[in-house]
Amino acid sequence: MTSARTVIVTGAFGILGSAVAAAFAAQGDRVARIDYAPAPAEPLPGGVDIGGVDLTDPVAAQKAVADVAAAIGPVQILVNIAGGFVWQTLADGGIDTWNRMYAMNAATCVNMTRAALPALTATAGARIVNIGAGGAIMAAAGMGSYAASKSAVHRLTESLAAELADKDITVNAILPSIIDTPTNRADMPDADFSTWVQPAAIAEVILFLASPAARSISGALIPVSRGG
Repeated sequence: MTSARTVIVTGAFGILGSAVAAAFAAQGDRVARIDYAPAPAEPLPGGVDIGGVDLTDPVAAQKAVADVAAAIGPVQILVNIAGGFVWQTLADGGIDTWNRMYAMNAATCVNMTRAALPALTATAGARIVNIGAGGAIMAAAGMGSYAASKSAVHRLTESLAAELADKDITVNAILPSIIDTPTNRADMPDADFSTWVQPAAIAEVILFLASPAARSISGALIPVSRGG
């Protein structure tokens, strides 16, 4: 058991973000949840919630990091979950969709990571965990804009790990397959939900990457594709 650390989870009012934040809180960490939505469905006991934050704006990201530091201390673990998904063929969409996906998935990750970097590199055993996508390895029909934006997250993970190789910090990404959420079930009602990845299972992998046991893993893109 490590001593309590300050953890920021972005996109934390959603299904996956809530599961990840709760998992960190359950092991005694100080957790700040940041989201574009104004408020969570339920509060996280002992946590800090900051809603209404547009992480596509670097100034907003910097303020969020400063607000967390003032409330519970400088960030030591950053989990970038904020993002979105659009299924759209190129014929039915266009550059606006590609720009939207880049802003939601890549720019939010870049802005938040850059804002948190001074605090992260100043602490021992810091961790950054990003959420990529299994669907960005080989893009299916209608997945071009989403896959491209998540591929940017993958490349950021790899390049930042190399840039910080001489620091006491690791940078890794989780590549989930379909996550079992109410939205995904509504969108794909005929699918076999038993094969989908549970948010709690992803949270467990993130907890491992944030632990001292994963201190030798950096720059990894880790598929998380099993149900359970």
